[in-house]
Amino acid sequence: MTVTTMSSREFNQDTGKAKNAAEQGPVLITDRGRYPHVLLTFAEFQRIAGQQESIADLLAMPGAADVDFDPPRMRALPKPADLA
Repeated sequence: MTVTTMSSREFNQDTGKAKNAAEQGPVLITDRGRYPHVLLTFAEFQRIAGQQESIADLLAMPGAADVDFDPPRMRALPKPADLA
């Protein structure tokens, strides 16, 4: 993994270069000597954030209609909350 550093001015002048560099690793974007921003690919962001696909995404995937899914029926209803 390659870490690239560029100033915010460089980033504004050549975002394509920053996006290409993000394919190799994080891009640290400096602003007056500080690191307020990091550019990542979306795949890397998902990996770091631990995000998983939503149930809607999984149901919309190709071939989802062919998956057998027969969950058991609930026999008893949950008890209402006692808010007293």
